[in-house]
Amino acid sequence: MVIVLNDDHNTFEHVARSLARTIPGVSLEGGMRIADQVHTSGQAIVWTGPREVAELYWEQLKSAGLTMAALERH
Repeated sequence: MVIVLNDDHNTFEHVARSLARTIPGVSLEGGMRIADQVHTSGQAIVWTGPREVAELYWEQLKSAGLTMAALERH
């Protein structure tokens, strides 16, 4: 499970664009909805699935500057 956390340095647009570029099926509009959830709830689950894919998306979003929750170890 890939979780994005709220922070004080990323704009809604940057979060939305990063999600739309990284997570399959997330449009810019969908990314804005997720960014709003991150802002209001403090975090949002942005993807669930196989561990290897989760690690890839986590790394890409982290590299884009998003604040990420640690991946759970199973």
